[in-house]
Formats: sequence, structure tokens, C-alpha cells
Amino acid sequence: MTPLAELLQVEKRYGRVPALRGVSFAVHRGEVHCLLGDNGAGKSTLIKILAGVFPPDQGEYRFEGRTVRLRSPREALDLGIATVFQDLALLPLMSVLRNFILGREPVGRLGVLDLREAERQVRTSLERLGIALDDLHRPVGMLSGGQRQAVAIARAVHFGAKLLILDEPTSALGVRQAAQVLQVIRRMKEVGVGVVFITHNPLHALAVGDRFTVLFQGESLGTFSRGEVDERELTRLMAGGKALELEVEG
Repeated sequence: MTPLAELLQVEKRYGRVPALRGVSFAVHRGEVHCLLGDNGAGKSTLIKILAGVFPPDQGEYRFEGRTVRLRSPREALDLGIATVFQDLALLPLMSVLRNFILGREPVGRLGVLDLREAERQVRTSLERLGIALDDLHRPVGMLSGGQRQAVAIARAVHFGAKLLILDEPTSALGVRQAAQVLQVIRRMKEVGVGVVFITHNPLHALAVGDRFTVLFQGESLGTFSRGEVDERELTRLMAGGKALELEVEG
């Protein structure tokens, strides 16, 4: 099966400092591919290449089977590649409804906002991913962190995302809110969206992931399918494939 998106032997340098060295990575439709690594592992650079922030210095980027060279996030969006960063790009004083349709408002025959159609579209998209919000006119800033993440994810899917890149969506959330976001990620598989889930939390990755790629100091330590690795092994790989040693002062 042809991957939805694929990086082949990608390299990226910042000046003389290598950020990625010969990394290959692929995600399929209806799959959650988890990208794990500690700070400085190269996760941010890889997702910026996938998201079109900049092209790789070497290697190949393929989307839906053809080679692409994206030079901006706008070009990526036009292909159906959307990214939800940690800051979410939501306006806290604006309602859920307005945030959701901002820039793509449905208008009626007189050229004004069709509020009823907007509400219908938003509720349909939220329900499709199992997101329950009673009041669409509530300011986004009044939602929980998990609800804000869910709204940002649903908005991206609503506007045609085929590949959705999630940058540490559970890192600042409590247990209950993180579970809500993980449930939304599971539902995205059901609607056929390919998901790249960036995280440094092995438990969250194992809760939803189909495959797992671990980066360490700009290199891939391998890609593993569900059942091939557990939390202990993922943690060990994230530390560079070495056993963790604790220094005890006494």
C-alpha cells in the first residue's frame, strides 16, 4: 500500500549542526504513527518538513505517491496536510463557532453569514469525532485544555485534512483531559485521516498508536508496529538505546 506521506533518507542542517541525518518516515491513511523522542531528538525539525515550513536539505518527500517540495504551510494545507501546534492558533475571546469557521464562513444568497448552516456544519464535524459541546457560542477561552485541543483537531479535519500532524497535544493536560484528546485521535483513524502524533509520553503513544518511530539526536532508532514494543522499550530507546542509570547520593 502506498503511504499517504513519506520521507526518504531526509537530512536537515542548521548551519554546521545536523538536525536530521538519513531519517525515513511514513504514515498511511487511517493510521496513527507516533513520533517519539526527547528534547533535541529532531522531532520539531521533522514535523516542520512534513508541514511545509521548509524543505529538507537532502532526501525525498512524497505525498500520495508523488514527490513534493513544499516551501510553505499554505502549500501543505492546499494538499490536505494540516498541523495543530501546541499554541493551537485559537482566539480565546472568540466563540467556538467563530473560531471553527474563521476565514471560511458559509454565506447565504445576500453574502452574509448563514449562521444556521455554520452551526450545522460545526456540530456535524464535532459529532463525527465524538466531541460533545453544548454551547457553540461559548468563548474558546472558557473551555478546558482538552476541549480546546479537540476543537482545533476537529476544525482541521472539517476543512479537509488528509494528514494531521499533532504537536504534543497532551503534554500540558491532566489525566482526564488527555484521555479526551486520545479518544478524538482514535476517532480520526475511523474517518480515514492519517495522524502523526508527536509525543515524549510512551503511555500516550501506546494508547492510540499503530506504529512508533523513535528519534535520538537527529537519527531514527527504528520504526515498530503495535505489539513489538512496550513502555519500557520505548523509554529505553528515547534515552538513546541505553539502559537508564540513576545516581544515588548517600
